[in-house]
Amino acid sequence: MEQRYATSDEGRDVLASLDALRALIRDTAALSDTDLVDAVGTVEALGRMVDAARVRVAGEVDVRSARDSEDRLSARYGCRNGVELLERTTRVSAKTINARVRLDKRTRPRVSLTGDELPARFPHVGQALRDGTLGADAAHEVTTVLSKVEDRADPVEFDAAEATTVAYATGALEEQAGMIPPTCGEVEVHARTWAAYLDQDGPAPDAERAARNRGLTLGTSRDGVVPLRGSLLPEVAAGLQRLLDAHLNPAVRFTPTDPEDRDETEAWSPDEAVYDPRTNTQKRHDVLAVIIHTAAKATTTPTLGGAAPTLVVTVAEEDLHDPTAAARIDDTPVPASTAHRIACTGAVQKIIHDRTGRIIRLGTPERVFNTHQRRAITARDGGCVIPGCTIPAAWCEIHHVDEHANGGPTHTDNGVLLCWWHHHNLDRSGWDIRMRAGTPVIKAPPWIDRRGTYRPAPNALTRRKPTPRARSS
Repeated sequence: MEQRYATSDEGRDVLASLDALRALIRDTAALSDTDLVDAVGTVEALGRMVDAARVRVAGEVDVRSARDSEDRLSARYGCRNGVELLERTTRVSAKTINARVRLDKRTRPRVSLTGDELPARFPHVGQALRDGTLGADAAHEVTTVLSKVEDRADPVEFDAAEATTVAYATGALEEQAGMIPPTCGEVEVHARTWAAYLDQDGPAPDAERAARNRGLTLGTSRDGVVPLRGSLLPEVAAGLQRLLDAHLNPAVRFTPTDPEDRDETEAWSPDEAVYDPRTNTQKRHDVLAVIIHTAAKATTTPTLGGAAPTLVVTVAEEDLHDPTAAARIDDTPVPASTAHRIACTGAVQKIIHDRTGRIIRLGTPERVFNTHQRRAITARDGGCVIPGCTIPAAWCEIHHVDEHANGGPTHTDNGVLLCWWHHHNLDRSGWDIRMRAGTPVIKAPPWIDRRGTYRPAPNALTRRKPTPRARSS
């Protein structure tokens, strides 16, 4: 096929053009100023035709690869879709190919449901693109800007806007007025001016369109984190924002005080400001984590296969007590220490296997602390016991002060409320918790309290605001 095309008249013209281009590239330095400027225009005109052909053939490959049949063009070449076929054929990026396909869809004639041919969405752009008078960059800008107001514009005015913008971009208006041709940036400004005229009231809220665009997607684990992306409806985003704001109150700030001014018997105040090293984005993540955990353990949460939503943690027997080893939550590797810690939350089932994969121990998915114990600990602590933390009791997890894996008892005298972040980062945070006569006492990190003293943790009583006394008459 290539040989037949090369021997045709069209093929010989193309090869002659290629030879001329090679000579131009080789001898550019020898051109005079006038010839150089002329060459720039000539080469660019040729480039516009090449770009138009790129757009057209990319769109055609995409159409033939989207057919609902086994004879898809991409499948015949072992590719998933037209974009992959074009990537491998052209060796350009998928972003560039998608842009070409998108421009072709906007400028090619359409077919109705009855089989009748309909004009392209942007017929003037398409014609100028095929004639080589409009470049791909300008065509992208014009179609992208005007497509945003296409649904809300008067059809006659929209056609006039497209035609005028194309005439401006190709220099037709400037030739009539004796002006210099516009730049691509000036073409974009011209198109945006038309868009503002066509849509003077701005985009009206479209509840149905917004509902169609809503969504939430969990990506694939990468570098220890799972990307989250999506679009929330305004009321959902506002509700989430209120929850985040409630527990990221900027009123709690770090104001250093001299810890030696405080007695060891004086309890940490819930309002006592303590330095928090987390960024705002990390804090929002951690608040979302406790919201998810709270919903998972709620009695009204729907079940999965007749059971509450439960994390399944698998770990090899020889790695059970190795803090540097890895366990797995679903198919995601996590440190074995993390697996031990989240077992306190109650929404986790631990599975231990040997090297052959045989299950040798199966833990219970029930919470380590039962309902009555949790209720009692909640009544005592009233929320996360780390000073300065605002996470309420209902959103907290119960932490074994003496680790359960090391034989720590599952008793109210050995359990305290911690939020998700303080629970999962207790070992690295510098805070330390002990139990004294059935109540928790807390030692702050050395950069907060250099004495290293244990003071009573905030509790339900100290969290209460004093009731104002009635004035005596």
